[in-house]
Amino acid sequence: MKKRKFGLAMSLILAAGTLLGACGGGDKDTGKDNGKDAVKIGMVTDAGTIDDKSFNQGTWEGILQAKEELGIQEKYLKPAGTTEAEYLKEMGNLYDAGYKFIVLPGFKFETAVFKAQDKYKDAKFVILDGNPHSGDFKPVVKDNTVAIFFAEHESGFLAGVATAVELKEGEAGFIGGMEIPAVQKFNWGFQQGLKYANENLGTNVTIKAENVLYQGSFDNVAAGGQIAAQMYDRGVDVIFTAAGGVGVGAIKEATTRAKSGEKIWIVGVDSDQYDDGIYEGEKSIILTSAMKKLDVVTLDMIKLELDGKFPGGETLTFDAKNDGIGLPEKNPNLSEDTMTKVNEVFEKIKSDEIKVAAEQGSLFK
Repeated sequence: MKKRKFGLAMSLILAAGTLLGACGGGDKDTGKDNGKDAVKIGMVTDAGTIDDKSFNQGTWEGILQAKEELGIQEKYLKPAGTTEAEYLKEMGNLYDAGYKFIVLPGFKFETAVFKAQDKYKDAKFVILDGNPHSGDFKPVVKDNTVAIFFAEHESGFLAGVATAVELKEGEAGFIGGMEIPAVQKFNWGFQQGLKYANENLGTNVTIKAENVLYQGSFDNVAAGGQIAAQMYDRGVDVIFTAAGGVGVGAIKEATTRAKSGEKIWIVGVDSDQYDDGIYEGEKSIILTSAMKKLDVVTLDMIKLELDGKFPGGETLTFDAKNDGIGLPEKNPNLSEDTMTKVNEVFEKIKSDEIKVAAEQGSLFK
């Protein structure tokens, strides 16, 4: 299996006129005006919905961008559940409909794509946050598959620094979905970011063990709201949510409280969630978001396929060094001074002056 870091900046020259303009969007064939030769790009959703404001949505937005820029034909299918058999069924349905480039957002696809890469040898697969394996967790990435990972701990670290520098003092919390490595790394990075700011940038934002919780799913919106309410009632000022639909519930709880005058915040995840936290005019309870550039990475994999350079057999890591993670370009709730400090920290991570651990440490106070 080949491994390497992969830059986001690519010089891809696509011949003009090879691809026709796109149209429409949704979970049906939507490239009907693209012509019979339009490249078909499919996606199977993980737990949650296509508009989960998180992993599914970020990935799908990259495919929609490919439709707009490259004229591909797109389709997504939502399985009835989250078992290997259900995932394989929808991959097969896409394949049978001519969608032979399939994007799979999440570790739950690992064993399904392991089987699919042999069953559909003329198809291409992109799995995000996972490696194909037979159930033994020994990666087998074949030439028609690329496995992609992100440095969530670095993104979480930047969000932690931004949170501490902007708020100066207070209490933070964390709500995770399932307790899996990608979500854990967001948590651990966030805690390290808070600690770094407290020790180096004159802040005092703490996080207690009782305010770090994994709900156990990515789609229980009601539970997210309940957990957030409990944390805010305990005096938490800001909650970092890495939980898909569970995080949506936390955002709803926070916006309700903000409307009644409470000064509380949410740190979003995966994509820029600012608009999801708007509660009055353009005011939002989203302080910032710890982003994995899912849309950019998905679009880049499609571009590489169209250019005949699909990196099959490789495991790619997107991190600070190749700008695969970070905060949104615009952060209306962060001051210029905060962003200056965050950008300085970002450069130090890039240069290895700051090394963010991808594991738990003694971080609670």
